[in-house]
Amino acid sequence: MGFIKDVWLQKLLGIALLMLWTASGLCAQENAPILSGGVQFLSSTVGGNTFFQPAIAPVLVVPLGDHWLVESRADLRGFIAHDNGSSGPYSGQFIGTLEYLQLDYIANPHLTVTVGRFLTPFNIYDERFTPFWIRDLQDAPIIFPIGTRTSGSNNGLMFRGVATAHPTWEVNYTAYFSVLSTTENLQSGRTAGGRMGVFFPLAGVEVGASYQRFLQDVNYNAVGAYFTWQPPQIPLDVRSEYAHSPNGQGYWLEAAYHFSKTRGDTSRLGRLQGVARIQQFFKGTPAPGDSLPSADTNRFDFGLNYYLPHDVRVNGSYGRQYSTAGNANIWEAQISYRFLFPALPSGVFK
Repeated sequence: MGFIKDVWLQKLLGIALLMLWTASGLCAQENAPILSGGVQFLSSTVGGNTFFQPAIAPVLVVPLGDHWLVESRADLRGFIAHDNGSSGPYSGQFIGTLEYLQLDYIANPHLTVTVGRFLTPFNIYDERFTPFWIRDLQDAPIIFPIGTRTSGSNNGLMFRGVATAHPTWEVNYTAYFSVLSTTENLQSGRTAGGRMGVFFPLAGVEVGASYQRFLQDVNYNAVGAYFTWQPPQIPLDVRSEYAHSPNGQGYWLEAAYHFSKTRGDTSRLGRLQGVARIQQFFKGTPAPGDSLPSADTNRFDFGLNYYLPHDVRVNGSYGRQYSTAGNANIWEAQISYRFLFPALPSGVFK
């Protein structure tokens, strides 16, 4: 029965992907497609080994009337490092990844139906903070692979929306199912899961929980919880996650503060942001391909971001990792540029 469902969903997914590629050339006259994204150059030194990552990540959004929307993001990235770790000539390779390509049907504020390839909605880091021009620290949290196997993306069907909304609080939900795919650049695991959160707009607080069932090879459950706080009157962002699976468990806590009195301050000092993160990971039962550390790990990071005019950002950070598998210093420096413009020249739809 599971095989039949997977075949049916794969056919549905194939039809949806064909629709997406077709729809990308179409647009309602009152809506224009938008191309945005970012370009970066990142330098990382981990335990004395230095490597560089130039990258571009285009994001395409194509509205199709009032209820339909096509969304897509790719990541084109180079990895340049010494042939012998810390010595020898540099060599590199380039990797292209399709992170999502989805068709959304916005039925009403309470329900959006998505089919195609989408980011795994386990906790919130994958969906909200993976773009390199958004994340405050460039390294993903240690526990990120929990709940996001195998690639951080899913191929399948998703439902999401606001279950109920009030002036002082609202409840949001997500539910999804994904099929197994081993196609290059379209990998995904066979999973099912969901997430539910409660947002308090006056306080700027959101709390939520996630659940996922991994349905291939060895079946197992993963659970998670998250917390975010953005006080309206203070330029402070606090976010945290916890995740647990048979492969391990852990948490991270991050805070970022703009050195200004209010949000939106564009003074020279107001453009400066300090950020710090602490995290712990406790190893469980190792599994092939779990992408988790091989031993218990503690790590702290702190850094500075400076937001220049014209959507340019420079940042630098230092981290220290403690593990029985070996301690290491992590130094990172990045410059990124965020772009946004119409995907087609003006007047095309007139």
